[in-house]
Amino acid sequence: MKRIVLPALLILAACGTPQENCISGATRDMRVVDRLIAETEGNIQRGYAYETVTLSRTVWRQCGYRGKPGKPDMGPQMCLDDVDYTEQRPKAIDLNAESAKLASLKAKRAVQAKAASPSIKACKAQYPE
Repeated sequence: MKRIVLPALLILAACGTPQENCISGATRDMRVVDRLIAETEGNIQRGYAYETVTLSRTVWRQCGYRGKPGKPDMGPQMCLDDVDYTEQRPKAIDLNAESAKLASLKAKRAVQAKAASPSIKACKAQYPE
């Protein structure tokens, strides 16, 4: 019984209140812009950006067993397999263009905050805490 109750409580606690869910839905785009602003500010502070690159390498994997039906196995058979992985690499950026992008994102954030204000008020009125 304890094994069921604890995960159930954790799941319910992660859901949030109806007011929080309503406000979260109304400000979804704002949170995306906030993440982009933080990323752009980090890029300007560092002087470069990071890009995620997907690469592939070949590795040996067990892919079956050698032997014929009715005869004892002779051990595992190894095959070459391609495995994809990602890594982050530094990337040069135009700091002037990045500053212009940051200003544009901040202006967009202000417009979104103004547009979301009535929705947030409606959520607070509909679901008082």
